[in-house]
Amino acid sequence: MIEIEFNDDTLTPALTRVAAALGDMTPVMQDIGELWLASTQDRVLRGETPEGQQFAPRSPVTLARYAELGFSFGQPLNRSGEMRSQLSTEAGPDHVRIGSNAIQAAVMQFGAAKGAFGRTARGGSIPWGDIPARPFLGISEDDRTDFLAELEEWLERSADGKT
Repeated sequence: MIEIEFNDDTLTPALTRVAAALGDMTPVMQDIGELWLASTQDRVLRGETPEGQQFAPRSPVTLARYAELGFSFGQPLNRSGEMRSQLSTEAGPDHVRIGSNAIQAAVMQFGAAKGAFGRTARGGSIPWGDIPARPFLGISEDDRTDFLAELEEWLERSADGKT
């Protein structure tokens, strides 16, 4: 086995700082979480999936029902702003997560078939029609680019001892 060892007054301390920083990446995970949260909120406002496709439109039946109730129409997932405002992130030493505690979040992300949640007391289906998936959680190509840039900056600051 060949072993190479070098000692460098600049490089060795920098690598030591980077190695120490990698042990707890919470600060950079928090920064990535903030980027991800803002990006996701912006996409919901625009009515786009992480892949940049428009959310499935509301059905004519839903639009008619909303008109009866006097609701404004706006983008799907965006009538009240509740979905956007209830997004949050959680960061730790080696992870970042995004999610929502809005009651409708899972149905919006994955969709639901008519009657998937049972029936009302009057026998109506819950939901009363099929709800198409409108995936709002995920990582876009722009997110990937931004996350990598944030990681690079953080690693440079770590190597320089500025974290």
